[in-house]
Amino acid sequence: MTQSLIFDPLVPWPVLWGACSFAVILLIIAVWRGLAGWPLRGLAAVALLGALANPSLQEEDRQAQSNIVIAIVDESSSQQLGGRAAQTAEAIAGLQAEVAALGQAELRVVRFGDGEKDAGSLAMTAFAEADAEEPRARLAGAVLISDGQVHDIELAPDFPAPFHVLLTGTPKDWDRRLVVKDAPAFAILGEEFKLTLRIEDEGAAPPNPDGTVDLTIAVDSDAPQVYRVPVNQDLTLPVTLPHGGMNVLQFSVEGVEGELTDRNNAAVVQINGVRDRLRVLLVSGEPHAGERVWRNLLKSDASVDLVHFTILRPPEKQDGIPVSELSLIAFPTRELFVEKIDEFDLIIFDRYRMRGILPMSYMENIVQYVRKGGTVLVAAGPEYGAVDSIWRSPMADILPASPTAQVIEKGFTPKLTELGHRHPVTEGLEAAAPEGGWGRWMRMVDVTPLAGQVVMEGADARPLLILNRVDLGRVAILASDHAWLWGRGFEGGGPQLELLRRLAHWMLKEPELEEEALTALSSEGPQGQVLTLTRRTIQPTPPGDVTVTGPDGAQSVVPMQETSPGQFTGQMMAAQMGLYRLQQGELTRVVAVGPSAPREFVQTIASADVVQPVVDASLGGVLRLSDGLPSLREVRENRPAAGNGWIGIVPRDAFVVQDIRIKALLPGWLWLLLTASLSLGAWLVEGRRGAKRA
Repeated sequence: MTQSLIFDPLVPWPVLWGACSFAVILLIIAVWRGLAGWPLRGLAAVALLGALANPSLQEEDRQAQSNIVIAIVDESSSQQLGGRAAQTAEAIAGLQAEVAALGQAELRVVRFGDGEKDAGSLAMTAFAEADAEEPRARLAGAVLISDGQVHDIELAPDFPAPFHVLLTGTPKDWDRRLVVKDAPAFAILGEEFKLTLRIEDEGAAPPNPDGTVDLTIAVDSDAPQVYRVPVNQDLTLPVTLPHGGMNVLQFSVEGVEGELTDRNNAAVVQINGVRDRLRVLLVSGEPHAGERVWRNLLKSDASVDLVHFTILRPPEKQDGIPVSELSLIAFPTRELFVEKIDEFDLIIFDRYRMRGILPMSYMENIVQYVRKGGTVLVAAGPEYGAVDSIWRSPMADILPASPTAQVIEKGFTPKLTELGHRHPVTEGLEAAAPEGGWGRWMRMVDVTPLAGQVVMEGADARPLLILNRVDLGRVAILASDHAWLWGRGFEGGGPQLELLRRLAHWMLKEPELEEEALTALSSEGPQGQVLTLTRRTIQPTPPGDVTVTGPDGAQSVVPMQETSPGQFTGQMMAAQMGLYRLQQGELTRVVAVGPSAPREFVQTIASADVVQPVVDASLGGVLRLSDGLPSLREVRENRPAAGNGWIGIVPRDAFVVQDIRIKALLPGWLWLLLTASLSLGAWLVEGRRGAKRA
């Protein structure tokens, strides 16, 4: 039971303080005038003011509350390395025994694992939530059992008691990790850029005689290459992307016996390859309506650098006009077709015929240009079946169709072949048809396919668009010069722009338009990361299932279902962050889900550097569990709460009031009697003194 004096004034406090001031003034006047009863007058004023203050005696029945100690237990992935899990379990058991030995103390154990979306160890988030759930007046201390690699230290709560850290691991721990320090998200094809990475040995690493390790580098699913590189030094690597679209660069070093983990021995960089400018050479044999369509299409794209070589006056035309009046400068045919032909990304022959302007040696250069990886598109008109056709030149070695010399002059509606419904250049084009279907074309050249793939057909089911691969290059023939009718909206038109765009991108070897492709896309699902696999093929038989190898080496088989002609999809849950390897037949693909090494494995050496400011601010301490379990003591507030082999908590002396009783210090009649008696005494004293003087 606890007693205390409380006041419940009968008048407002300002009135009471005013009365006190007035009484003091009267007392000063009595002293100044020499009144003999001034002490009794003062005591009477005090008794009267005390009665107005109404003092009471409060008795409380209190129940003492125990102190609360919070234990934040790290159960993230990095805590499963080495013997840290066993250390943690032993530390929890020891802490429970120490808290129980103190008597008036309780232990609250809060556990946390890996944060969502690779957020890492969210120790301070768990700490703040536990702090908010407990009465602040009972919090005596907190203990974090972890490797110290905390990723939300900025969320540390304002804790009113000592905060301690018990570090797992041992001083002998070491780990090797690979870090990509500087990598762009985009890079220009054909241009070299620099990529910086570093291989670090952290902790008590064993001696490395020559200070070097083997670094394995692979691009997409290509064969890896191995280089000997130094450790603990920044490495600047010159890189040139091999193709457009997403390029996956993989870097890895072999795991070494004794290191904590090899999950951080690899890194994946995904860089999108873009073209700075697409250099196109358009060779027009004669002016016609479709020529402007090609020119407008290519000039409308700011990323296209177009060189247009057109023949306005054929050599056989003899009209007497001097050549000096037809041209200001000689066209640089030798520069274009000999010296700089390899700089072009695409060459288009639009109704071109052999008139002696380009020698046969130039045409042979074009053949070699294609075989080394170049691309040629032939938009054929009636001239393709003539005697001066480019088929009669060395280009016949790479052209996929021979002319029959027949020109079909009648209206027809282009259609996709069975293969065209599956080929990425033409698949889905029919969905873009206007109401009533595509518009007609009025002319095409009859050709006989020799190689390649016929994806569109024209009049009487004759081949209209033929695609072919020649060594490292690609060749396409459009057996009509009336594609421009779609662009003009004749009879509703058609997807001319989309068709020519896809055709150009296929010829430029864009990965998304490959006939045989295996791709994967990672996305966030309701239960975690979902890996969506897509298999595109032009083969009539469906492909088999896809084998997926996860970051931990475990393999799973994903069944593929046909969703559209030539396209099959499947899904699987990506249980782990890291690198997944896909394989179906001869096709392989590498895709990264999140970072190649989860955040928990970026730094694995136990260290208190991150949490040290929070520990110092609370006068707590950091102790290694490898040195033994610390004892638990009670310390006074604002005193150091940690030492050699011990940690401390601050007793809070918290309590709960169970009952309150209040009674007046003196009854009202006694206050009145006391005030009257003192006043009467003062009157009598002062009256007797006055009678004596008289």
